[in-house]
Parts: sequence; C-alpha cells; structure tokens
Amino acid sequence: MARKFTAQEHEIVTAAVAQAERGTDGEIVTIVTDWSDHYHDVSLYYAAAVMIAALGVFAIWPGLLDAKLAWFTGGWGEAERHVELGLIVVVQAILFLAIRYGFEALPFRGLLIPAAVRGRRVRRRAVQFFKASAEKRTAARVGVLLYLSLAEHRAEIVADEAIVGKVDDAVWGEAMVALVDRIRAGDPAGGMAAAVSRIGAVLSEHFPKTAHDLNELPDRLIEL
Repeated sequence: MARKFTAQEHEIVTAAVAQAERGTDGEIVTIVTDWSDHYHDVSLYYAAAVMIAALGVFAIWPGLLDAKLAWFTGGWGEAERHVELGLIVVVQAILFLAIRYGFEALPFRGLLIPAAVRGRRVRRRAVQFFKASAEKRTAARVGVLLYLSLAEHRAEIVADEAIVGKVDDAVWGEAMVALVDRIRAGDPAGGMAAAVSRIGAVLSEHFPKTAHDLNELPDRLIEL
C-alpha cells in the first residue's frame, strides 16, 4: 500500500520551502511519490525467464512431465506427442501470466528490480516533472525540484539552467544526506524539510533575495 503523507507532514514541507525561499530568488518545488514507474517491462523479463526455466526443468527431469501426463492417460500407456507439447505450453502460459500480472502485487518487488534500472527510471521521471513544474517557469531560470520516490528508495535534485551554470551537482550532496538520514529514521517529511533547508542555503549564496523577487512557484508539497 502506498505511503501517504499526513496533513501535518504536508505543512512541515511547505513551511520549509517558504522559509528557504525567504533568503533567495530561487524557487523550490517538492514532489513525493510512491513509485516512479510500473516496471511492466521488468515483469515481462521475469515472466519470460520463468517460462524458459520451466522448459529446462521438464528437459532435466522428464519424469515430472510423465507424472502430469498420467492425468490424461489414467496411468495406462504413453500420451501422444501433441498432448505432451500441449501440456508444456499450458504450464508455460500459466507461469507467464502469474509472474506478469502478479509482479506488481509483490510487496518486495522493489528488491527484484536492479538498482541501476530503478535509478534511471527515477531520474527520468524527476526530469519529466521538473520540465512540467519548474523548468523555465521563473523569470530568472532559478527553479529547483526536490523529487522523492519512496518505494524505490531514490531521490533526485534537478535544477534550472541559471543554477546549473553556477552550482556543481556535487554541492547538492549535503541536502541528499540530510534527506536520507531522516528517511532512515522513519521521518520522510522531516527529511524533505531538512533537504529543502540546505537547498535554500545554496540558493541564498548564489541567488540572494532581491527587492523585486516574486513567489513564482507554489510552496506546497505535491504528492502523486
């Protein structure tokens, strides 16, 4: 079941964004989601692998096939070749469908998805949301997205072009550490708030608050 943020947790993150933006012209967008991808293709790979494995099992231990075929012959004689092949196809089809459509119901399916795949999918989704919610949506191109994908245990910080030109990606490491530490302690909202505070400190250094600055992007936490 998806982990939903409470109203109080939303307020914690929203307040952190408002506080962080008081010292900078930068705009911070926060998004949290349970999953960044359905991983349908990964379930297909596992389903195909299980189908092939089933065929291998029958090849290595043909006695298993003979035992199943006894259902059709009543234990008398040998089944015809087309019956043998048909049974193999049926078993493979059942296994394929069970894995393909049961994969998403597995509570531990995140452990079955390679870390590199999860990382790429989360990054891709973060960039997509950044383009939709923050990129070039401020006059000075100073939007930043903090994106947290809970089930995949991944987070991303994506920055607008003016920020990229002045801030190295490695600078965001402190914000990510603050986020991860609090999440491990069971406080994802507090982790996002801590990360936002550090993001705000970086923005304040490079893009300090000016008199004409406007709040161009919403401060509220977006939960998908």
